[in-house]
Amino acid sequence: MLASLLLSALLTVFPTDTISDYYEVETIPTPPGLVAETGGLSFLPDGRMAACFHRGEVMLYNPKTKIWKLFAEGLHDPLGVIAINNRELLVIQRPELTRLTDTNGDGLADKYETVTDQFGMSGNYHEFAFGPVRDAKGNIYISLNTASNGAGIRDEVRGQYDALGRQGRMYACVPYRGWVMQLTPDGKLKPYACGFRSPNGLGFDAQGRLFVTDNQGDWLGTSKLFHVEEGKFYGHPTSLVWRPGFPDVDPLTLSVKSLDSMRTVESIAFPHELMAHSPTQIVLDNTGGKFGPFANQLFVGDMDFAHLLRILPDEVDGQIQGACVPFYSKAGSKGVAMRIGNNRLAFAPDGSLYLGQTDHGWLGAKGIQRLRYKAGSGVPLDIMAMKLTPNGFNLTFTQPIDEATARDLTNYNFRSYYYEYHRAYGSPQMDVQAVPVSSIQLSADRKTVSLTLGGLKSNRIYELTLGNLQANNGQKKLMNHLVCYTLNRLMK
Repeated sequence: MLASLLLSALLTVFPTDTISDYYEVETIPTPPGLVAETGGLSFLPDGRMAACFHRGEVMLYNPKTKIWKLFAEGLHDPLGVIAINNRELLVIQRPELTRLTDTNGDGLADKYETVTDQFGMSGNYHEFAFGPVRDAKGNIYISLNTASNGAGIRDEVRGQYDALGRQGRMYACVPYRGWVMQLTPDGKLKPYACGFRSPNGLGFDAQGRLFVTDNQGDWLGTSKLFHVEEGKFYGHPTSLVWRPGFPDVDPLTLSVKSLDSMRTVESIAFPHELMAHSPTQIVLDNTGGKFGPFANQLFVGDMDFAHLLRILPDEVDGQIQGACVPFYSKAGSKGVAMRIGNNRLAFAPDGSLYLGQTDHGWLGAKGIQRLRYKAGSGVPLDIMAMKLTPNGFNLTFTQPIDEATARDLTNYNFRSYYYEYHRAYGSPQMDVQAVPVSSIQLSADRKTVSLTLGGLKSNRIYELTLGNLQANNGQKKLMNHLVCYTLNRLMK
């Protein structure tokens, strides 16, 4: 008993922080009978949430009254929604981008309009359509999944058929599979960028730059986050058959070296199973601090793990690379656990983050949860930024670091590796090497630790496992100990 009381007293004085000390998860009840495989979430200007579900329903949820109401139904596999105003939604369903409008104000959509359906469908089960997201100029972006050789195609297809795009594990025999598409404000749908396999997440950062997640598989050694720009090719070859001016040849007959020279590499790789297994929606924390100290950072969901990722971008020589770090990975010793299957994310007006979950035949769960920053809980000790230097990295934290733990070399364990770009499905970590830290410097405010490493190399992932770092007051422990930096370019 005495030992138990002493331990309790020590924990009171020197608490070991967990994520649940700062954030809590709430499960949102969904209507009885609804198969809550969530395909999209978006908040209306009046604070209600729109949610679409795989089996075709679009529903509105009022967080104040906790009442659900059906808005539309009969859609085909809707996998994304954005609210235009309190009466109008844009929904991407398998065959088209659709505008749903409540014209008479009774709370039900009575007008269903095709916004665009100018892309191909072969009938393959894997031809999902994702999005929509909208930029500051009013352009709308969607992404089109490639088909899978795990199932066939129908006798009749929509759009042009090209046998050259029929080869490979994942294929694009109709336009524009494996593409991100842009819909201009005047209603023209145009191919924007290609080379994607399963681009399930689209979003913008605080500077308005478009990012897309893609899932590990053939030609993707691990899952990735791409900064997407018009006209570029991002690595999965099959979609090249729909690239204007591309030669009339099977892209898979090109050498890996040739394809590698054509592609734009990822900004950030998600080491497989360490960080992500099947990344999903990208959202920007635009809450102005209501969600904690991570304002203007990007968050990414994952289908197969019960966690979220936080993105730490770094711009080197005009190109975006950077790091990822687990954000919410467990409930700690108390609270409601986060479920897996976090397919869609949306920040609410009150600053909480809603998580739409699905399984839909894979790993995952059904339903909706809400992640909230606890008022008055203080600021957790976590990594705010990881920046490349000519000879190492600068790590910046949310709190000043205790000097003794910050200067301890054993608290910084690096290894580096890469994932192979090849036709095979996935890749093991290649050429794994331990990377020693030779020196440490601590900034005057004790928030930034500068690490000097021996022999930085480009085109590698630098995986850092942090040890027992503590805040300067000794009462806060580091929340997350793993961070992975994708080093594409060295500093000149």
